[in-house]
Amino acid sequence: MNLMRVLLIIFASASGYFIADQIDSAYNVLGSHQAIKDNFRYLGFGSGLIIAILTILFEKRARKTPLRIVAGGALGLIAGLIVANLLTYPLVLNVLKNPYLELVAYLLINCVTGYVGLSIGMRKGDEFRNRHLQDTAGNEKDSGAKILDTSVIIDGRIADICEIGFIDGSMVIPQFVLRELQYIADSPDPVKRTRGKRGLDILQRIQKQVSCGVTITDKDFPDIKEVDGKLLALAKVLNAKVVTNDSNLNKIAELQGVSVLNLNQLATAMRPAILPGEVMNILILKEGKEQGQGIGYLEDGTMVVIDNAKRHMGKNVDVAVTSVLQTASGRMIFSKLKEEVKGEVYYQAAN
Repeated sequence: MNLMRVLLIIFASASGYFIADQIDSAYNVLGSHQAIKDNFRYLGFGSGLIIAILTILFEKRARKTPLRIVAGGALGLIAGLIVANLLTYPLVLNVLKNPYLELVAYLLINCVTGYVGLSIGMRKGDEFRNRHLQDTAGNEKDSGAKILDTSVIIDGRIADICEIGFIDGSMVIPQFVLRELQYIADSPDPVKRTRGKRGLDILQRIQKQVSCGVTITDKDFPDIKEVDGKLLALAKVLNAKVVTNDSNLNKIAELQGVSVLNLNQLATAMRPAILPGEVMNILILKEGKEQGQGIGYLEDGTMVVIDNAKRHMGKNVDVAVTSVLQTASGRMIFSKLKEEVKGEVYYQAAN
């Protein structure tokens, strides 16, 4: 590929040089001034070089552009050039008699109409895709289309939920989310790199599941820089829900009227109810803030504070729940050692 680009630059530069020389030889534009003739040839050389560089830049940009936009741009360019020649032919034939003015008019009209056709064609190609997305949005909405963000993909629980059939409908994965995952997977930070690779593995798991169809969309919003903003804009276009673990994205989506499925909220809602008086077995991992307190955790990560349990650190003990505190970040369970609760019961009964 690099060799082809080098050959293109050499060929275009040489062609510009010889075309300038042939123009001067054919029309004797510059008279007998040799220095000016040499400069004119160098100008042709430079023009060819610039055209080659612009062509390479256009080719790089076209590789990243969706096919529908390239096709729309090509059709628009062809239409623009056809219109240009239809306009130029009578103008050159009936109005302009000077060959230099004919050349200038021909190039100018072709460039202007070609650019206008290219621009309109690319824009209409993108609008055609948007219209297609909007036409299918009703079906997506009825079937429960859901857009996955980066955090929920890396988390991985979405794959398990799809596997048991708890969530149905199409899972929409935007290209900008895939790019973000790829960027994380290529990170020099080993922790980020592991998270990114895990996210890509989770996507492969979801794609293999029959119950959850996966749709990759290349719809993007170049005017929006943040991925979260792109997600919300896409959700509005598709009338879809956003699946996330990000509490900040959740709040912004609610303000913009976008439906959100937050797996952390689902996990909190699905926790079994803990009632005062319930007995459970807890491993004491560390001491608490208050004198003699011990700290342990349930399997779902809920913190359990046990009075007078510091002396049992590193051991499993039976505790009785005294109260449950629900906070914005989760819940905390306060308890006492079962043996102490029994002692209190016996003491109260004796009195």
